[in-house]
Amino acid sequence: MGELRPNHFHGGLDIKTNGGVDLPVYAAADGYISRMKQSSFGYGNVLYITHPNGLTTVYGHLNHFRGPVAQEMLRRQYEKRSYELELFFEPNQFPVKRGDIVALSGNTGGSAGPHLHWEVRDAKDNQLNPLQWGGFSEIQDHVAPTVVGMAVEPLSIDARVQGRFEKRLFTPVGKAGTGFSVADTIPAYGTVGLLLQAFDRFDNAWNKNGLYKVDVQVNGQPLYGHVINGIGFPDETRVVNQHIDYEYLMSARRTFEKLWVDDGNDLPIYHTGPSKGKLRVEPGKIYDVEMRLQDAYGNTTPLHVVLRGVPADYWQTRSATVRKPTLRYDVLRNILRVTVDDTTRQAPNLTLLRGDRQLQLKPSYTDQSRTVYLYDLRAGLPEYLRFPGIANDQRFDRVAAIPAGEEQLFANNLVNVIFAPRTNYDTLYLQTGFKDKTWTIQNPRTPIQHAMRVTLKPAEPVTDKAHAAAYLIRGGTASWAGGQWDGELLSFNTRNYGQFRILTDTIPPSARLISRAGGLVFKVSDNLSGLASYQLEIGGRFRLLRYENKNATLFTERGDTLGPALRGPARLRLTDQAGNERVINLQL
Repeated sequence: MGELRPNHFHGGLDIKTNGGVDLPVYAAADGYISRMKQSSFGYGNVLYITHPNGLTTVYGHLNHFRGPVAQEMLRRQYEKRSYELELFFEPNQFPVKRGDIVALSGNTGGSAGPHLHWEVRDAKDNQLNPLQWGGFSEIQDHVAPTVVGMAVEPLSIDARVQGRFEKRLFTPVGKAGTGFSVADTIPAYGTVGLLLQAFDRFDNAWNKNGLYKVDVQVNGQPLYGHVINGIGFPDETRVVNQHIDYEYLMSARRTFEKLWVDDGNDLPIYHTGPSKGKLRVEPGKIYDVEMRLQDAYGNTTPLHVVLRGVPADYWQTRSATVRKPTLRYDVLRNILRVTVDDTTRQAPNLTLLRGDRQLQLKPSYTDQSRTVYLYDLRAGLPEYLRFPGIANDQRFDRVAAIPAGEEQLFANNLVNVIFAPRTNYDTLYLQTGFKDKTWTIQNPRTPIQHAMRVTLKPAEPVTDKAHAAAYLIRGGTASWAGGQWDGELLSFNTRNYGQFRILTDTIPPSARLISRAGGLVFKVSDNLSGLASYQLEIGGRFRLLRYENKNATLFTERGDTLGPALRGPARLRLTDQAGNERVINLQL
């Protein structure tokens, strides 16, 4: 419970099934089946049992349901002529007793391997930590959390860590349970935040679990803490992207959780003072930091770090070699950081230009042969950056400041974007661009909470609009984003930043029958947009198919008592997201 994953905290427990499927799944307590769903995504086949105390237990990635409720699902699927279906039930329809077999375990939906995903939720759909009830004799935990790394990050424009305005990573040494520490005192100044990379394990298990509780004290006084007893589903769980350093996860594939409450983070798991866990470091002072990491069974590991307040020096060690200067920049929170390489010892000012206005920016500090300039973008966005020795002014690619908390519209000649109040966690300094028929909307390493509405304005007319749609481009792969055409404009909703293209898909999906043993199994493929719908008829009668997206297979189920027998003339109809259709005729 609480393991940090992209876009969500892991809710509940994953229970091993020895690498196989079809193990019996039992009702945890008396109650009634209140909800069930069959899907190719997410929880896959999932069952919800509501109990007299108001709690609900959730059983995910199931292979099959059992009992009368399984027949009810099958009946309704034939009624709707669809495998993907969600049903809700009244308390008197499908009562269960503790120990009743309600399903068989599986590997359906987004599961990466056979297991049972099991949760406890309250009446508001908050995912509660099942370990707080105890009583799981199968779980033995005498292993304390392990620290992998920690970091210190500047949070104010005057802040420095080891003399720099950048996150600095450290590798603590020690042992789980006994304790970890960072050997050297860390020089810092200004308002900084602490970050932690750690995990926990059960006895005799290699799976890495999340931390249950973290507390931070500085010089014996509490600074920050969080306890994961429950996470709201589905909205709260996505705020994990603001609980962690999302940009670093996306760029370095390492998960650090912030030990402060960042702007836009409204999770109810924290206990902090007015500073919200941010630490103000003053010159000449020592800050003795003690972090205590605890799992749900009370096993605790301390982490000890010492910070020393050191004023930010302007001059650092300089290189004697000076070549032609080069300029690059990035945006860290509200701060524009400009780094100029190969500058002279007496570094000149950087000029920020907007319209007919110019702002002379003095160097903030130097490092080797680099000079760093810092500017608070809340004072206004520049259009160009100018530096002596560099021939051309460099255009600043952030075109607008989009505040969080209210609906915002951005529009130019390339794109319109409507941001919902909770699209962004904090002010977004928006990047847009268009090159090689590709629209750029912000860096993909920027977290996003709620969907935004994007309207693309093609530079050239799109002829086959019926088969043309928006696609998200990542790593050379195009993923369907969809959209609706209104004249020459294409609009769609997305919860992704990054690059988008309008692509045309005119090739229908295909399938081949790969097995008849005990039923029909088809391997499905599509060249671009992806499978949207499928339907099998045998002798003119509908026969239910189950689809598993992760291995692109369609197959019939042995327990289907309502469909026609698997013999005679058959017709498989496949349609992709772009509306292309293929009909495959078979003789069974």
